[in-house]
Amino acid sequence: MRRVVITGMGTINPLAKNVDEYEKSLINMKIGIDKITSFDPGNLPVQIAGEVKNFDPTLYIDRKLSKRIDRYAQFALVAVKEAVESSGINFEGIEDRVAVIIASGMGGFLTLDEQNEVFKEKGASRVSPFMIPMLLANMASGVVSMVYGLKGPNFTPVSACASSVHAMAIGTMLIRHGYADIAIVGGSEATIAPLPISGFASMRALSTRNSEPEKASRPFDVERDGFVMAEGGGALILETEEHAKKRGAVIYGEIKGFGMNDDAYHFSAPDPEAKGSTNVMKLALKDANLTPDDIDLVSCHATSTPVGDELEAKAIINVFGDRNVYVNSTKSLTGHLLGAAGVVETIAALIEMNKGFVHGMPNLEKPDEISSKLNLVRETQDATIRNFVKNSFGFGGHNACVVIGRYE
Repeated sequence: MRRVVITGMGTINPLAKNVDEYEKSLINMKIGIDKITSFDPGNLPVQIAGEVKNFDPTLYIDRKLSKRIDRYAQFALVAVKEAVESSGINFEGIEDRVAVIIASGMGGFLTLDEQNEVFKEKGASRVSPFMIPMLLANMASGVVSMVYGLKGPNFTPVSACASSVHAMAIGTMLIRHGYADIAIVGGSEATIAPLPISGFASMRALSTRNSEPEKASRPFDVERDGFVMAEGGGALILETEEHAKKRGAVIYGEIKGFGMNDDAYHFSAPDPEAKGSTNVMKLALKDANLTPDDIDLVSCHATSTPVGDELEAKAIINVFGDRNVYVNSTKSLTGHLLGAAGVVETIAALIEMNKGFVHGMPNLEKPDEISSKLNLVRETQDATIRNFVKNSFGFGGHNACVVIGRYE
């Protein structure tokens, strides 16, 4: 089976508009959560989010194209552009061997919201002819292929908040088994709007700490009261080891294994015995041919929900026992990027593995009883990471996990 390596990274998120800014933000534990500015949230129960502020898509994307794609697809193109440039890859002559798998949990929801208002206020004749392609969840992946002329496998996993880790796993499978030599994988999300925020708020899934936005996302802390909606995107360039070495690429890491399963329990609540989340990590370790002793960091899904964080902590204990593995959640800084969360957090862990540190969680003041048994990272510190586990869990019971390590 062919080895799969990572040769490019790109991201835009509430902390940064590129990987270098992201690294600095992680080290300094910058918090990207604030009062919503893209619309007036005054009549909503939740008024905070992790926005990508001062975003001008025309700085990255052709102006005409930028007007014909939803904000989530704009984020995807920005992340892919940086990933491609950082990898130094040239697709000429190999277009048929490049897969594109860009995930999204909700797709072009902002377009749907906007055009619904146009329909109600101005009538059917004023609805944009671009509405349908703009709202499709697969369009970001399609647009990437059009911009770069890529003709290999192209599709979009939609598995709620596990979507972009599924994209990484599927891209790895395609390369391992010879369906592609290169894969652009990632995820993108842009759902900060009144309707989705109201929907999540009605589920009591969101934090209502409106008076202290910077303290709202607090994974593993006893005072956590829900997640904080965020937006952005991330992308990775995956290649066969042979192709990367042949062109002299810088290799940031290797995808050594993955696991995928489902709780088969509830629409939104995780399995109360943490069976699915426990087993998905075990599946990923088995696929990687590694043991818990080989892992130095668990990059958690941990969204800052009362039940979810506790059960993930339980799953980590089930897998790693009393081993002193580092445990952190990037959502403490960014909020929750839904379908894009997994890849954006994977990029954080890749940065940390390559630069020798782990970022802290600034709002972790008092862990709950189960989480207190973990080696939770409160402050940024130097660390040697050989391999890390990245968890992502989604509504519908979807569980996905990847094991990534140093390339040797």
